[in-house]
Amino acid sequence: MKFAIQAIEVYEREVKLRMPFRFGVVTLTEAPQAFVRARIRLENGKEAEGGAAELLAPKWFDKDPQLTNEQNFEQLRSSLALSRDAYLASGENTAFGHSIDVYGPHIAIAATQGLNSLVACYGPALIDRALLDALCRGLGVSFYQAIHKNLPALSAPGWQADLMAFDMDEFLAGLKPRNAIAARHTVGLLDPITTSDVKEPVADGLPQTLEEVIQRYGHRWFKLKVGGDIAADVDRLCAIAAVLDRITDPYQATLDGNEQYGDVDGILALWKKIQAEPRLKRLASSIAFIEQPIHRGQALAGDISVLAEEKPVIIDESDDSLEAFPRARRLGYSGVSSKTCKGIYKSLLNAARCRLWNMEESSNRYFMSGEDLTLQAGLALQQDLALVSMLGFTHVERNGHHYVNGMSGLPQEEQQAFLKSHEDLYEHSHGAARVRIVNGELQIRSLNVPGYASAVLPNWNSMRKTQ
Repeated sequence: MKFAIQAIEVYEREVKLRMPFRFGVVTLTEAPQAFVRARIRLENGKEAEGGAAELLAPKWFDKDPQLTNEQNFEQLRSSLALSRDAYLASGENTAFGHSIDVYGPHIAIAATQGLNSLVACYGPALIDRALLDALCRGLGVSFYQAIHKNLPALSAPGWQADLMAFDMDEFLAGLKPRNAIAARHTVGLLDPITTSDVKEPVADGLPQTLEEVIQRYGHRWFKLKVGGDIAADVDRLCAIAAVLDRITDPYQATLDGNEQYGDVDGILALWKKIQAEPRLKRLASSIAFIEQPIHRGQALAGDISVLAEEKPVIIDESDDSLEAFPRARRLGYSGVSSKTCKGIYKSLLNAARCRLWNMEESSNRYFMSGEDLTLQAGLALQQDLALVSMLGFTHVERNGHHYVNGMSGLPQEEQQAFLKSHEDLYEHSHGAARVRIVNGELQIRSLNVPGYASAVLPNWNSMRKTQ
């Protein structure tokens, strides 16, 4: 299904965190959220509008310590501006056709402005989602229906030789979205574990410590961040384990290295210390995989099989191109993250790779994980949930709801619209609409509506238009 792009507008809203969140080298207390509003004209002349949203997160896309948060924001704004111009200059095409035609030239142009590939892909990732939302609304179909029927016309790009003989239509038609998914709670490097760890109480009635989070939401999946200092990491993991081990049901966790280790030997040494510590016996056995432990500059420079023999290892920040996952596979990695900020079509292509490679090896070695870049309630959260649901994930990292006070900063009518349209996913408490998690799960049946996972669009008039 081809369409022409009529308009692309970019907006922003400020997001303030209710408690600081440290990931990698940054401690985040506030950041803008970018919104894209796109209008398209279908082949039959009908016009439709769609939207997408994503936080302008500092120190993840580019972790150069010399750059300020504001400079990181400007990098992402530049990516959006460059990609907006490129998409608007294109003629009629399919949703994937628009995306893949822009892909290579946009990364090259962004590089001339000092923007790495991960930053470069931010702009197209947002625009692709807004365009697909518009396409779905114009045709009156859900995201799930659009993918099942391959309405975006997804196919293996000509330079992706490993997928050339893969039956993409059959693969997409066989995907089965879920109606519920487990929320994997992130334990950040500054997060208090118990009440005694709280230095500055938030006092808003919402959970602050890990103990309180488990009590309120009933999580059984966790993502544990480590900081690169083996002794400090082991001590913190012991404190976390002391809380998690009180859970009578089985629990599972992932270990996020956040690029804090310089090579495979460093993270392997941490893993050996974890295994040797009696207080971490249950936690160690619960670890499902290790996420991007090695700095992106070195992560794909050498074989990591010695670590992969202990636990599966995935790439996240190193997944900066369509070629990254195949390259990582040759080095011993068995997984890759799915994040809508890196591109929905990249996630679908990598999922196809997992299916193909597992068939070739008669194994279940290759997999994808759902990770979160502080997604906020509304379009950003819902579109990511729909994607990971479509890919069949049983759990997905969620942390935006914990660090931000729900939709408290949004107009009341917008909060009520999302609450009414997606009452399984949201609830009203403590003065605002917010994500609803019960027994550690998110209910997402309501995402199966015409459009890309949302029955409503945000209040554009309440935002600051930037492009």
